Amino acid sequence: MTAPLDQILAPQAQSAMIAGLFLAAGWWVVAWQSRRRDIKQRADRVRDVQRAIFAEIRAYLAVLQRDHIAEYGAEIADRIRSEPGYFPVIPTERNDAIFLAIVAELHVLPRDTIDPVVLYYSQLNAISAMIADLRELDLERIGPKRASAMYLDYISLKLGAIELGEAAMTAIKSNMDGTGRISSPDEAPSGR
Repeated sequence: MTAPLDQILAPQAQSAMIAGLFLAAGWWVVAWQSRRRDIKQRADRVRDVQRAIFAEIRAYLAVLQRDHIAEYGAEIADRIRSEPGYFPVIPTERNDAIFLAIVAELHVLPRDTIDPVVLYYSQLNAISAMIADLRELDLERIGPKRASAMYLDYISLKLGAIELGEAAMTAIKSNMDGTGRISSPDEAPSGR
């Protein structure tokens, strides 16, 4: 009994063809498995980055809300205007340590998460710049009314950070832990 291809190819060539087909199929399977592994590792990294940023934002917002920043700011502004020579000590704030540590990996985030996160951290930069300005303030030169207005601007930036932080956390939640869709880098923006 002869194989159907014996008239066209020698048995050794048939064996080589079959081995080549298995080898090619093996390459496809390995490539498919590698692609699946890469997608899973990317999704894990996206979740890790989002969780870290989410935790950092939530921690700062909790402090601002706990301190009732709007009421506190109004009280301090009143004291600046009413108590001659009074101006509070304003501590340096570092509420972006995690963000700075992972900023090089920000590109892994879904597109609809990056914008709100960047806006929030830009607000933190504005707060830091305002703190520097307030520390340089010459109360005698500008007077308590203007100093009070500048302090209220500082508080307004913090209130803006609450809004931007909540928007960033909402965006992160919509793309984290399977509750939303994590877009791949080659997809078009979702329009959100």
